[in-house]
Amino acid sequence: MFYLPIILGCTRRGRQSPKVAKFVLDRMQRRPQIETEILDLLEYDFPIMEERLRLRDDPPAHLQEFADKIERADGVVIVAPEYNNGYPGVLKNALDYLLPEYKRKPIAIVTVSAGGFGGLNCLSQLRLITLGMGAFPIPASLPISHIYDSFDENGIPKDPAYEARAESFIDEVLWFTEAIATQKSKTLASEK
Repeated sequence: MFYLPIILGCTRRGRQSPKVAKFVLDRMQRRPQIETEILDLLEYDFPIMEERLRLRDDPPAHLQEFADKIERADGVVIVAPEYNNGYPGVLKNALDYLLPEYKRKPIAIVTVSAGGFGGLNCLSQLRLITLGMGAFPIPASLPISHIYDSFDENGIPKDPAYEARAESFIDEVLWFTEAIATQKSKTLASEK
């Protein structure tokens, strides 16, 4: 079983991304090979980063818990809205606290926008950031457009096309997670 937490990367009032995070969580929980949960940055409430976790002796509350979950993860799914053609600052702040915890992990990105492009600028920027962290952003993505009209409050899509897109996306998440886990186990075996 693979542990694939979902980082809900926004804290804004009136945020719409939780609808999509619930949708992705539900679809991932239907897969017997996935253990998952939502890591909601609103609940973690990290202060602006002054220093990475590994260099601190006074980490913010819940940062070690968050870090332990990312360290344990076989991969990470990020759900983030596009704000002003980019990603939320709170997400970058949370990502910056850690570094070795992301090394060689597949990162799957789900973007959300109020407009018609599904957060593609956010997606592009998050791919660059995750590469810089030593992670592997997978080629598949799940951009969600017109969020106010696309999902209800419980995370149920109003357009059935999102169901098929989510299934395909999760298939790719699993493929890359398994491929990287297999390579990691080979590397560990050869180092012994």
